[in-house]
Amino acid sequence: MNKNWRFLAVYLTAAATLAACGGGDGDQTSKIKYSNLVSFGDSLSDVGTYGVSTIKAVGGGQYNVNGTVNAVASKNWTELLAAQLGLPAPCPAQTGLKSVIPNIPAAPVLNKAGCFGYAQGGSRVTNNIGIGNIATYPVDPTGALGQLTDPVLNQIQRHLAASGGSFKGDELVTLLAGGNDVFVNLGAVAAGAATPLQAVTAMGTAGGELAAYVKNLIVAKGAKYVVVVNLPNVSKTPFAYSLDANTQGLIQLMSSTFNEQLAKGLNGVDVLLIDAYAQSNDQAARPAQYSLSNVQVPACDLTKTIFASSLVCSPATLASGDVSKYLFADGVHLTPYGYQLLAQFVSKNLAAKGWL
Repeated sequence: MNKNWRFLAVYLTAAATLAACGGGDGDQTSKIKYSNLVSFGDSLSDVGTYGVSTIKAVGGGQYNVNGTVNAVASKNWTELLAAQLGLPAPCPAQTGLKSVIPNIPAAPVLNKAGCFGYAQGGSRVTNNIGIGNIATYPVDPTGALGQLTDPVLNQIQRHLAASGGSFKGDELVTLLAGGNDVFVNLGAVAAGAATPLQAVTAMGTAGGELAAYVKNLIVAKGAKYVVVVNLPNVSKTPFAYSLDANTQGLIQLMSSTFNEQLAKGLNGVDVLLIDAYAQSNDQAARPAQYSLSNVQVPACDLTKTIFASSLVCSPATLASGDVSKYLFADGVHLTPYGYQLLAQFVSKNLAAKGWL
């Protein structure tokens, strides 16, 4: 496989229902009657933006182990959360692909009325040009896939436009973003286009911007139940483990700086801020406490996929042996079990706040 396509695993990013997997605290009746779940973010929350063209044909479409694993359909954390709350299954608000890869034809961009899964693989917080976007090609070969990468800012604005300019107040709104800002800024450092200090500063800016969008475009527009998941420690991923210690340290500083500015901007705002950064550190340090069998190696064998990403991973392309309790599907995305752990963590925090 071409080295550039193998590098796509760095950039692209991938449970059963929580109760069905036995990973939650059992069925719960929410104290609050939510109308639906509205999600914004990137690949970790994407419910199928790119499930089109050849990607759909090979059984892909989410950054996960796509398909049925252990007789249960794989889902990401937002889908698991919706199922636990008895809400409609999230569907992608927009689908499409601008691919120029011969064996992956482009697919038209379609907006789906009544779908509230706005998160898209490759999306950044503010910048339109995210990972895998066609505008980066041919300088970046991974841009040939032509991901839409609508940033979180645009995602929120599209929802407001479709809902009369405000939230109803009975939605559960989730946000998780920042990873692709790490990858873009890290790439700029590697290319000599930015210094490490500039990259860290840019991450702080992105964290502050995300907080401002939550405050001014979500809470101020009527949303009452907003869950913001901070950025997991990207230095604790198979992608980062393949790099030198100095680069790992930079990635950790970028991740923590983003989170510091996100928390600072949300101070005094009535939202639920979930510390996924701390959980990712704990999982890396104490995997057995989470029944994790491996936290450093991907469960997907990316030599078997049409390109090196969990976006096109399925049970047929898994590594040999029992990988059911691996944390990562590829270099940066979670397995069904990893998403189950994240959904559990969010649920426990919801319950502690009295929102579950």
